[in-house]
Amino acid sequence: MVNGEFMEALDQIEKEKGISKDILIDAIEAALISGYKRNYGSAQNVKVYINRETGDVRVFSLKDVVENVENDLLEISLEDAKKIDSNYEIGDIVEKEVTPKNFGRIAAQTAKQVVVQRIREAERGIIYDEFVNRESEIVTGIVQRISKGNVFINLGKTEAILAPSEQIEGETYKHNDRIKTYIVEVKKTTKGPQIMVSRTHPGLVKRLFELEVPEIHDGVVEIKSVAREAGSRSKIAVYSHDPNVDPVGACVGHKGVRVQAIVDELKGEKIDIIKWSENPEEFIASSLSPSKVIKVEVKENEKSALVVVPDFQLSLAIGKEGQNARLAAKLTGWKIDIKSETQYGDYMRQQNNC
Repeated sequence: MVNGEFMEALDQIEKEKGISKDILIDAIEAALISGYKRNYGSAQNVKVYINRETGDVRVFSLKDVVENVENDLLEISLEDAKKIDSNYEIGDIVEKEVTPKNFGRIAAQTAKQVVVQRIREAERGIIYDEFVNRESEIVTGIVQRISKGNVFINLGKTEAILAPSEQIEGETYKHNDRIKTYIVEVKKTTKGPQIMVSRTHPGLVKRLFELEVPEIHDGVVEIKSVAREAGSRSKIAVYSHDPNVDPVGACVGHKGVRVQAIVDELKGEKIDIIKWSENPEEFIASSLSPSKVIKVEVKENEKSALVVVPDFQLSLAIGKEGQNARLAAKLTGWKIDIKSETQYGDYMRQQNNC
């Protein structure tokens, strides 16, 4: 027997955890059928009833009413069925109580196991629902442990995994470090939700600016695009919907305090903030910051641009190992060919001689 106190406990679970008492009892009944078959022979068809008030558990064997009995564990003749109740007909099911004397102990044990399992499943479901709606957001957590290169981050109710491929090169993570990460994906697994986070995703930079810059959070300033080489340099293109608000100034902050907070969070990653323009020439010229640009020639159909910079700024425009040019191309979505003034002059003379 599952006692009345246990049934009261199910009422409490329903209130506190939001798990329906009826669903729990149905699950317990299903588990008890398996328990009965395991302990008392699996050949019979049985049904388990739990009294919703008292917790009283009763087991019934189920037998089909047939003309000729071939298996007396599953079938009963019409003649024998009518001895129990004269109303039985062929095709009906006869229920006969077969509750074993010591079944109460098995029932109580099984009921507890089922409830614990269902509570665990429900809590996992709640955590999954909470975090699946937070994909592409930032979470702050504490480094719990590091195993096989994976960093496990405690988020309070659950933990997130920062895989090696999502870690910034050269960044070290120590136990109890407090870090911000970007939720890339939330997967449902048998062990509960698996939350995959990143420190390298361009979305991390975008979300950090949203946290740090009220004008972005309020929708006055919009981040149009982000290009990032994690741990080294990022470029963001910003646009203001209010002509009185300078989007670059808003992101930089007074004495650079806003952008510096983000640079600190990203352990010194350089950030270029560029004013977005719907004019491709202007946008491409700005994207090559900090280099000055003399001229931009665009080929709309090829989405490519030829950019001319002063001779002394060619290496600055291209950047170390081509990084500045690469990030500018990512930011704008245009293929960019950079030439110095001298190279451009030579190029134009060749074109004219052709």
